[in-house]
Amino acid sequence: MRPLPASPYRTRRVAGGVRCILGGVMLKSISTMLIAAWLGAASAAYAQTPAFDPREWKGVEAGPPTQVLTLGSAHLSQMATPVGGALMGALIDKLAAFRPDLITVETVSGEQCEHLKRYPAIYPDSFDAWCRAPDAAQKAIGMDTPSAVAEVQKTLAAWPAQPTPAARRRLAALFLAAGETPSAVVQWRRLPPGERRVGDGVTAETITLLDRAGAKPNETYDIGVALAVRLGLERIYLVDDHTSDSALTDTGQAYGDTVQAAWTIAPSKAVAEQEAMEKGLKTPEDILAFYRFLNRPDTLRQNIAADFRANLHQPSPQLYGRRYVAAWEVRNLRMVANIRAAVAERPGARVLNIVGSSHKPYYDAYLDLMPDVTLVDAETVLK
Repeated sequence: MRPLPASPYRTRRVAGGVRCILGGVMLKSISTMLIAAWLGAASAAYAQTPAFDPREWKGVEAGPPTQVLTLGSAHLSQMATPVGGALMGALIDKLAAFRPDLITVETVSGEQCEHLKRYPAIYPDSFDAWCRAPDAAQKAIGMDTPSAVAEVQKTLAAWPAQPTPAARRRLAALFLAAGETPSAVVQWRRLPPGERRVGDGVTAETITLLDRAGAKPNETYDIGVALAVRLGLERIYLVDDHTSDSALTDTGQAYGDTVQAAWTIAPSKAVAEQEAMEKGLKTPEDILAFYRFLNRPDTLRQNIAADFRANLHQPSPQLYGRRYVAAWEVRNLRMVANIRAAVAERPGARVLNIVGSSHKPYYDAYLDLMPDVTLVDAETVLK
């Protein structure tokens, strides 16, 4: 990782402001200050206060507010010590006590994967990085992604309180063909073991896909799917977004080096503590303590300050840091929009979002703007 090149703005900054040096540089600094002052005055002249703050409407909605709990998670697949399965029991017990009606996870939907695949010039690597082609499942049931997505919606709209095993098998096959593998696994695991067999659009090949999904540690399956099955939910919602990948076109070496260098300016002490905790995760209680740590406000503030705040004032001529933060904001805004869409027809629902911990502060900030949404404190739930 290359160090950030010395910046004239940083090397000249002192407690009282910017220190000028002698000679021609002094004149240049004075000119720069005058231009900056003029631009600041111009910006102030055009500044506008928003007509309203949506938060001012909190409490005026008919019926109970929508309660939203966002659980910041480590990416289990990237941890040096594999964790999952029974180790997640104590954490899942706490989340089950919240009784979410709807669960979202940081996974790209089949609908968006289809979009990424159709625009390879705009998203050259995104499909391969975030999606898996559902060809086998689509061949088994005779539908492409759009057809399967539409059929899933139609099926769920008429879903009975007590579906037959055949209906669950067919819905699992539909979800798999729609690129919604986690929800397919929810349906599969809700079947009695003896009913997890070929038929109703499920083939021997797709059974292999269903059984292998979530075999490696992954919070989507080890928390989201496990909890959905336990609570008797029919699906989980995939809300990740990588259409935001097109928001930033210059991702060359200079960009990467500059962004990473900003992380070294004032590194988060919480990162070192998290890495130390990860090495000692041996019991369900260890996992629960780990998630309490990840979701503490001071942990979250340290981590995003060392990452996004540091890049926001990174002074490269190309303003790489601001471009990095902008692309991150685009992704989070679109993810939150996907959550809002998922809950639009469920006002008053209890919602659980499972997402990488760097997203949680942004989720909370954006979701709190919505007048009928009440944020649920993760620390309280995980006590």
